[in-house]
Amino acid sequence: MKPLHRHVVNTSRKVLCTAALAASLTTAAVVTNPSTAGAGESEPTPDSPQATDRGDARLDLPPTLADPTPPPGANAPEGAGGIPATALDAYQRAAVSVGAALPNCKLPWELLAGIGRIESVHASGYGLQSDGYTEKPIRGPRLDGNGFAKISDTDKGEWDADTEYDRAFGPMQFIPSTWKDWKADGNADGKRDANNIYDAALGAGLYLCAGDRDLSDPAKLDKAILSYNNSREYVNSVLGYMRQYQNGAAGVPNPPAGNFPTPPPSGTLPAPQPTFPTTPTRPTTPTTPTNPTTPTNPTTPTKPTTPPTEPTKPTPAPAALAKLERVGGAKLEAETGGVFAEGTRFKAVLSDGKPAVGQAVVIAVEGDTTGGTRFSPLNEPSVVIRTDAQGIATAPKLKAGPTAGAFTLRATAYDSKSQFTVALDGKVTAKPVVLTRTDGTAPVRAETGTAVKGLQFLAAAGNTPVAGAQLTAALVEKDQAGAWVPVDPKTAKGPYFAGEDGKKLFALDLPKTGADGKTALPDLLTKDVAPGTYHLRLITPEKSVLLLEITIAPKAETKPDPAPGTPETQPGTGTKPAPTTSQPALKP
Repeated sequence: MKPLHRHVVNTSRKVLCTAALAASLTTAAVVTNPSTAGAGESEPTPDSPQATDRGDARLDLPPTLADPTPPPGANAPEGAGGIPATALDAYQRAAVSVGAALPNCKLPWELLAGIGRIESVHASGYGLQSDGYTEKPIRGPRLDGNGFAKISDTDKGEWDADTEYDRAFGPMQFIPSTWKDWKADGNADGKRDANNIYDAALGAGLYLCAGDRDLSDPAKLDKAILSYNNSREYVNSVLGYMRQYQNGAAGVPNPPAGNFPTPPPSGTLPAPQPTFPTTPTRPTTPTTPTNPTTPTNPTTPTKPTTPPTEPTKPTPAPAALAKLERVGGAKLEAETGGVFAEGTRFKAVLSDGKPAVGQAVVIAVEGDTTGGTRFSPLNEPSVVIRTDAQGIATAPKLKAGPTAGAFTLRATAYDSKSQFTVALDGKVTAKPVVLTRTDGTAPVRAETGTAVKGLQFLAAAGNTPVAGAQLTAALVEKDQAGAWVPVDPKTAKGPYFAGEDGKKLFALDLPKTGADGKTALPDLLTKDVAPGTYHLRLITPEKSVLLLEITIAPKAETKPDPAPGTPETQPGTGTKPAPTTSQPALKP
């Protein structure tokens, strides 16, 4: 599979931030998938391995455990279904995470709950714990072709403890090969383990939303469920529970582990029991009143021995999430490849004005045109952070993408009834282009009448050469305010470039830089240029500047050769040589 995980929260390549910030970031939770799937690629189909006849991991539980009734005070409507609290939190958190990364999918958490109910009864009987793991491993039947599909081992027993054949495993019953492509971290513990209901619920949400599915479309919803298990009965059972939970659901305490058998392979799947309103009783016919009797004299009332009990005050409902807001106002801007100055912070507030402690906040990069702005060091586009004692969720720092562009940073918090979102505009700007000489560092110097040759320049952003950069070279001088401005061509007397028909040019565009970021300066002529110091400025459209000082020296005087017969001075002495004495030849 390819990348879905790139955007959910890339949950692996397109999903919510998968990777937990590392063990050091205890407040960050990751929801992201590294592996592959991406919302715009081919989605799983009823022919996918996950959809094969693989059985399930339901235990034969008593009705009070399989379909518990929400306790009094749970604010649940009549007939509401009870779901173990940790499982309910996992389904709701996964739906929000997927919604932040793949908003067009419209994944209802009740769909995940319906699948969890069919696959493992929300991990009931296996000892579901508050961290999402179970006391006992959850494994489906061996897929050896006897009664179920035949799938040879694909994970060397890593997930299902079977090195010969595969088994579906975990609360959402992934087969190992499917989990390899859709694994996600839904609780920020740095692991992607389908034995954990937070991870499994997020992975299931990503799987169902693949291929840009819109699950509000009944046909696409049907196809998505069939890709999870290619059975019409399975689809009907999942949809039945989904609708029951949509009519009302509440968390119940996680049930303990028990020694429950697996149900016999009857071939039928559980279905939600419809709830019927009680039939109202007919009012009885009122009796005819009898004539009143003559009242007797009242007796002195006796004092009550027990004082009347005061009515108990109703327990106030817990405060609900009321607001999510940004803390601080620093601009969300950075240069390409750089790290943003600080981790963005958001505060969650309850309806009683107190901070929402431990509230999950999904923070995701959306609408990214920067080539990949990600949370560092996770390299993921989204994270789930839990608020601290002040109700503040602090995201890890963002690392800017490689190209200039924009993005939206969206933070989302939710409870059982409401969802709150804050969207911030982010910007990545290009690193400034830096101009340097590549022909050496020696001062630029020439004699008047001699051209300045061989000047070469490099345009680079950081350590990366910039191809196609446009540099303009111009002779400049300071104005009255001390700013460098181009010389006036009508009055300029300094070095110049050769234009057409011998016209002097004091400014021109250099050839654009090549793939190596380099360009060269044409010869700078100095004929009839007075000795002195001049300045050449190279500038880009983005105002990157390199200023060169050019010294034009007077032309050196050359001494004429001495005339014939003129005595030469001895080198370095300034004196004439001593005359030589000729000796007469000796006669023989």
